[in-house]
Amino acid sequence: MNAIENLSNAGYAFLSPGDLGPVLHVDVAQLKPLEEWWGSLPRDQYLRDGGRYRSRRHACFVQDVGGTLTLAPHRAHWQPTSYNALHGGLERWFEPITEEVVKAPAWTQLVASIGSLFAQLRPVERWFIEAHQFRIDTTGGIGRPTPEGAHRDGVDFVALLLVRRRNVRGGETRVFDANGPSGVRFTMEEPWSLLLMDDARVIHETTPIQPDGEGGVRDTLVLTYRANGFQAP
Repeated sequence: MNAIENLSNAGYAFLSPGDLGPVLHVDVAQLKPLEEWWGSLPRDQYLRDGGRYRSRRHACFVQDVGGTLTLAPHRAHWQPTSYNALHGGLERWFEPITEEVVKAPAWTQLVASIGSLFAQLRPVERWFIEAHQFRIDTTGGIGRPTPEGAHRDGVDFVALLLVRRRNVRGGETRVFDANGPSGVRFTMEEPWSLLLMDDARVIHETTPIQPDGEGGVRDTLVLTYRANGFQAP
């Protein structure tokens, strides 16, 4: 099955790095230079569990499907408590993703191509996209990629890309039917592997990571696509 069929039938699809070229017309070799920008992410100051294991940057875009991808004015990230019981209801102002990243042709191709793929499943005039660079580290022992637990994001679609995984154990990704018991569990290990999810149909989480050597990190890029504007209070 292709990505569209898997999304339609199961609510999720997994693409290996080798699939990004045929499916999204993205050259992984051109994405690799972006990896260095995960090394300078500021600490997340909003973690309500008191942790210091997460660093991140955030940016918003508007994509006219079939047209252009435009960087939107910087804004707070906000979710209702119904989707994020731990951090919902907060206006969280994260540092913006750097200009070097958002202006890279490979970035634009990646974000826009994923949006175009989602539009084949759910035709829309435009997507309101939020991009999150995450680094979860094990400096303090355990890092939690999803401290809020299994959740939906309150959007139409979610794309999760693994950028780097180094000297860690755990970090199992779990995707479950939002209305039933079926689901899958797997560990994303290959850089630039990609998980696509229909947010209305599935819930997802990633289990904590533990150190397996010095300097353990799990770097990801999370992209959310929503037709009805950015989420706001």
